Amino acid sequence: MLDTAPASVPVRRRLQMSGRMPPRSGAAGVLALGALLLLSACTATAPGPAAETSTPARPVPSDTVAPGPTGTAGPSVRPVDAPVVVASGLDAPWSILRLPNDGTLISERDTTLMRELLPDGSLRDAGRVAEASPGGEGGLLGLAALADPAAPGGTGWVYAYFTSADDNKIVRMPLLGTVGSHTLGASEPVQGGIPKAGNHNGGRLGFGPDGLLYATVGDAGNPENAQDLGSLGGKILRMTPTGAVPDDNPFGTLVYSYGHRNPQGIAWDSSGRLWASEFGQNTWDELNLITPGGNYGWPIVEGRGQSADSGYLDPEQQWPTSEASPSGLAIVNDTIFMAALRGERLWRIDPSTGEVDDWFGNSFGRLRDVVSGPDGTLWFVSNNTDGRGTPSSGDDRLYQVAVAP
Repeated sequence: MLDTAPASVPVRRRLQMSGRMPPRSGAAGVLALGALLLLSACTATAPGPAAETSTPARPVPSDTVAPGPTGTAGPSVRPVDAPVVVASGLDAPWSILRLPNDGTLISERDTTLMRELLPDGSLRDAGRVAEASPGGEGGLLGLAALADPAAPGGTGWVYAYFTSADDNKIVRMPLLGTVGSHTLGASEPVQGGIPKAGNHNGGRLGFGPDGLLYATVGDAGNPENAQDLGSLGGKILRMTPTGAVPDDNPFGTLVYSYGHRNPQGIAWDSSGRLWASEFGQNTWDELNLITPGGNYGWPIVEGRGQSADSGYLDPEQQWPTSEASPSGLAIVNDTIFMAALRGERLWRIDPSTGEVDDWFGNSFGRLRDVVSGPDGTLWFVSNNTDGRGTPSSGDDRLYQVAVAP
């Protein structure tokens, strides 16, 4: 595998737990993204003990609802303090879901549990997806929420993407109870028949600014799925909240874009544009700007510069696979953050300068998901108990870091 990048790269910065380290040269190119999404932007100082302590910090309280997928563009931000531990003792966590009522759920891939975060940093079981059948990279994966006072319980729905015995599925469950005592009602099918395998299951869910549900789907270990418009594998799917095909989908099916290997992160910028992170094979991991009907080339091409006159869309940014293996994405105040598994760091892209830098490298191990946190913070979760990491006592953990211009 390549462990170098093109020569024209910007400076990166890394923040360790003991403070910011001096800049060093990086392995990322310049990305001109344009204005990106505001999810949560107030300046805040990260509370509580430093990340290496064993006492969890309490989550910062917020009097606002969980951020939606779009917002007003603002000044780019970066971490401004050392991360603190919000919760520990998670088992292969996969998705952090901030709920419309200001609660938080975290999915665990292998236990198939949804854990609710309590104000003191402890966790309780809110429910289990009994139909999920974990194995390899499959299990309980992405979560999404839809506020709906007409739902049973009057709050809304929690959507889950999971691997069953036969396929990958999307279901939704009514959110019951209140913050600190949530439960989940009986599941309703939203979509099934999504190819499954021991790897490349995709699995990220998100509601776009159009109110529709998007799902990232891997090629399920069969690269030919990605170019087959008759297969749901190797695609980004777009559907109504109940799983129907929207009238304006590009192919008259659930397929929104294709030619993907294993996309695991999606986020929208302030202009409503969709961005997705994607695992490469041996050379390049990618950040793609998703257009309706776009073909991103897998398995025919990987990375930039191979798609001239072919109709395949180049990634907006690429990383050597040794430095990324990207999963979750968050866009906060014009800035995109990308969690890296094998790369064991948080990538940050600053659209105002074109700078790409990395944070917390080799400090917390594998990072699976990142979301906008409350009151000017960013939340990210480690993934060292997934069978590929080296867990320390207390892993896995949910971390919080303050971000500001």
